Amino acid sequence: MAQESPKNSAAEIPVTSNGQLEDSHDHSFNRDLKCTLPVGLGLSETKITSHGFDSTKEGVVEAGPFPSKGSSASPKSSVISPSSAAASRLAGQGCDLIIPTGSRAQQKSGPVVLADEVKNPAMEKLELVRKWSLNTYKCTRQIISEKLGRGSRTVDLELEAQIDILRDNKKKYENILRLAQTLSTQLFQMVHTQRQLGDAFADLSLKSLELHEEFGYNADTQKLLAKNGETLLGAINFFIASVNTLVNKTIEDTLLTVKQYESARIEYDAYRTDLEELNLGPRDANTLPKIEQSQQLFQVHKEKYDKMRNDVSIKLKFLEENKVKVLHNQLVLFHNAIAAYFAGNQKQLEQTLKQFHIKLKTPGADAPSWLEEQ
Repeated sequence: MAQESPKNSAAEIPVTSNGQLEDSHDHSFNRDLKCTLPVGLGLSETKITSHGFDSTKEGVVEAGPFPSKGSSASPKSSVISPSSAAASRLAGQGCDLIIPTGSRAQQKSGPVVLADEVKNPAMEKLELVRKWSLNTYKCTRQIISEKLGRGSRTVDLELEAQIDILRDNKKKYENILRLAQTLSTQLFQMVHTQRQLGDAFADLSLKSLELHEEFGYNADTQKLLAKNGETLLGAINFFIASVNTLVNKTIEDTLLTVKQYESARIEYDAYRTDLEELNLGPRDANTLPKIEQSQQLFQVHKEKYDKMRNDVSIKLKFLEENKVKVLHNQLVLFHNAIAAYFAGNQKQLEQTLKQFHIKLKTPGADAPSWLEEQ
């Protein structure tokens, strides 16, 4: 009888009656298998899948001491995935990796993304309100100190003189504008009266045969005066529109920049005063951060003040050039139109309007139709 060949050690894995591996041999098999993994294997490459069991549960590899002889690992783990670099190094050095039972989800390898901390909108608004309140307090304190004569203020003598002249000129131009509007209103009433008087003379000229020529002469004269008055009225209204644009738009825009410049100057002086007060006090670990922060804020407001001062200087320069050009043309128009009207030079009056490209509106063109009146 032939001698039976020695059995392979891998074939001597006992199986229990219900088809499961015996615990002790299962530990030996898993330990031998895990210790054969390469030492330099990365986390994303370490993955062992076992088949043949009906369980679908997955486990996460954790590094730890070898369990006692009586303990056993669950044979239902189907995926082995190390959860840290330390576990991978321990496995490569021959240490045992225990597969704990449980229903943990499989961890996927890949870059770890840390979510940014969500900012609270309420805290942001509160911080903005705090900064605004602090800035308003500083500026109000600076204004009160200046009015009481206790605080110092930064003054640009040349720029301040130009601003004062601009404000004074604006008042004078507004006065001229009001008087020109009054003249336009009165001239309109006179032209309207002359037109009605001319129509009345023309009607009497037809009905009074003995005074037909006298009423006719007066009717023609009043109608001619009304026509010349309408021409003069067009020139005056054009003059009013140009001066109104200069005063209420161009000069007002420059004064708005001046207001912004003055606000920047107040903020600059307020933070300058704070910095001076801190520099006069003691210097220690508590005051040095405050001095540094105050220096930074002072520098920010100084740059803002310098920028606004430069903007005001440029706007004042351009405004002066524009004002001279506009007023020169409008004053020439006003003079020529008034002189031609009172001289009775109808041709010269019409030529003046053509020179400045002024178009007269047809009388009654803007009046609503009888359908719109109903």
